[in-house]
Amino acid sequence: MLYTVTPNPTLDKTLGVSALMPGTIHRAETLRVDFGGKGINVSRALRALGIASVCFGFVAGHNGRILSDGLQARDYACKFIEIAGETRQNITLFDRSKNEYTKLNEAGPVVTKREFDAFTALIAQTARAGDLWAFCGSLLPGAPASAYAHWIDIVQRAGARAFLDTSGVPLQAGFAARPFALKVNAEEAGKVLGRELSSDAQIVEAVRELNHAGIAVAVITRGAQGIVLGMENTCMLAALPPIETRSAVGAGDAAMAGLLWAVQDNCEVQETARRITACGAAAAMQEGSEVGDRALVESLRTRVLLAVAS
Repeated sequence: MLYTVTPNPTLDKTLGVSALMPGTIHRAETLRVDFGGKGINVSRALRALGIASVCFGFVAGHNGRILSDGLQARDYACKFIEIAGETRQNITLFDRSKNEYTKLNEAGPVVTKREFDAFTALIAQTARAGDLWAFCGSLLPGAPASAYAHWIDIVQRAGARAFLDTSGVPLQAGFAARPFALKVNAEEAGKVLGRELSSDAQIVEAVRELNHAGIAVAVITRGAQGIVLGMENTCMLAALPPIETRSAVGAGDAAMAGLLWAVQDNCEVQETARRITACGAAAAMQEGSEVGDRALVESLRTRVLLAVAS
């Protein structure tokens, strides 16, 4: 089974304006609301591929009920712990004149130790050998920075495989727990390894270093430039010819879904790179945090350009 863990989910609101001018009043021309947070975005992308998953996370207040009820009404399997406060709302402003997105993210509600421990127990009770667990996004205020490291250890001791996509101190701590797979961008990878990564050669070397450190599958995303994937003693560069990009919001989460899809199917490195790249690109071609459907992903997958790093 596939599980996505989103400790700090959100109601994502995207408002479109003809031109964004700070300091002035705007009237939104369009509004869309998505159930979000990185792990939930991964589950949505998996659903578009025809793959079921279970969403784990914390929900709070009125917003949390909207999110939980909305997901379950759409037949997503959910295991949420309810806490005090309000699930956050993240606002994205879309400037149509520049095709540019500006994000405003709330911090989220505060989780207590008792609530955190209950959630940890839920993960421990659920984890089974052979499962895939994706731990994604920011932690709630009040959660220890070591949360991901603790959860990774729990599921991998049960024989499951952990996938990590986060940033900052939780990324540093989670990396130390040696998850099966790690997906980061170049800036995040540089912070993990303690140096700036500015060239292709440096990114390739960083992927190899992550593999040597015990990460079986290491992915560094590079936006429109594609990805660098390290697995099975091979370092692979993958990219698509230029596509029409509408929004990068959620593209990294769709790429994580592509990675889970590939690992579930026991794909070799070339096909894994194709699926990651195609899923991320399909999402980038959509508005807001929407994801591409299976037909688009399959079409893009055949166009991915691959090169083995020397």
